[in-house]
Amino acid sequence: MKVAVLMGGWSAEREVSLVSGAGCADALERLGHEVVRIDMGRDVALRLTDAKPDVVFNALHGTPGEDGSVQGMLDLMGLKYTHSGLATSVVAIDKVLTKQALVPHGIRMPGGHIVRSDSLYLSDPLPRPYVLKPVNEGSSVGVAIVTAHGHYGNPIGRDVAGPWQEFDELLAEPFIQGRELTTAVVGDTALAVTELKPKSGFYDYDSKYTDGLTEHVCPANIPAEIAAACLEMALKAHRVLGCRGTSRSDFRWDDERGIEGLYLLEVNTQPGMTPLSLVPEQAKYLGQSYDQLVATILEDALMSARS
Repeated sequence: MKVAVLMGGWSAEREVSLVSGAGCADALERLGHEVVRIDMGRDVALRLTDAKPDVVFNALHGTPGEDGSVQGMLDLMGLKYTHSGLATSVVAIDKVLTKQALVPHGIRMPGGHIVRSDSLYLSDPLPRPYVLKPVNEGSSVGVAIVTAHGHYGNPIGRDVAGPWQEFDELLAEPFIQGRELTTAVVGDTALAVTELKPKSGFYDYDSKYTDGLTEHVCPANIPAEIAAACLEMALKAHRVLGCRGTSRSDFRWDDERGIEGLYLLEVNTQPGMTPLSLVPEQAKYLGQSYDQLVATILEDALMSARS
């Protein structure tokens, strides 16, 4: 088939998307497909029209490739594409909408509320420690953990660098102490549980994408009950949101509280496909090569288009 691979774009995750896209394009060529690599610009619709692909492999991360914008364009153009569709992408990129969709189905997520960034200079929105994060960003872009003895000040200083200087509104959530876990879903199967152990700080953007900054333990050394709960919650979230292809659910587990300490933080509908990425790592643990994973995601897109 002729496959157009969308990568790059202009989000905060551009560089990671370029690596994901290059990896997927190389795999598709090894699988025998004709590949058109498109570093997405404002002329993307014209370039897709010229390319006339049989299917589009969406390797974009962040806005607009993950928030429904590109999905809506591809729907209007009548093109088949990988990963989740328009409605799912709109909901999953928004952390508040995701809570509203998943919590009624019994999936435990942290509480929290939206705050004006300038209000942080007057008082804390929650008891410390708490987390501040943009509502519509992925890969831990713009996340700040505000602690009692943190360097942001009390209250947060106007002149201190942080997401409050970049975003008018932020989501404030209680900080869940404990361990960082993640589970990938491919097709309709939850793969495994990986524990992420950053060498310093927390699992932020740099820790995710810089080799050597985070240890990946796959499978995670956790009780069977917690592993089963991660797999169940990730698959349930994938189904409730209507995800396609692959997704990745991120968790925090307070290991002093047992199963009651497990919280789903967010669902990523365009998880990374870089050499450091978690979905390929979990697939490999289960005996599936990178090329086989790419083939599975592509086949899922074709099956969804036929259904």
